[in-house]
Amino acid sequence: MSGVWVFKQNGVVQLVESPGSDSFQGLARRKVLVHVPTNEVVTSYDVLIRILSSFGWERYYADPDLLQFHKRSNVHLISLPKDFNKLKPMHMFDIVVKNRNMFEVRDM
Repeated sequence: MSGVWVFKQNGVVQLVESPGSDSFQGLARRKVLVHVPTNEVVTSYDVLIRILSSFGWERYYADPDLLQFHKRSNVHLISLPKDFNKLKPMHMFDIVVKNRNMFEVRDM
């Protein structure tokens, strides 16, 4: 048996079998990527591309199934799903780690 234990406000504990299911989606907090200097929430790839470009990141077109960025000054590569709606916290944290003090992941 696998899944995620969810603690409800009334003290009841429930095992949610599939964290990707609709029943789990309402229980999970949504994460957002925030550009710290401007306090701007990244709401689309257009916004993200504009901000990353200002830091010297360039689009990398090696994989047509991904949106990728690289910097000539280092070996880092940011790989994101083509669809912005499929951007997950792990992708956001990757951006945060590779751009110290410029981005944060926050609960919405």
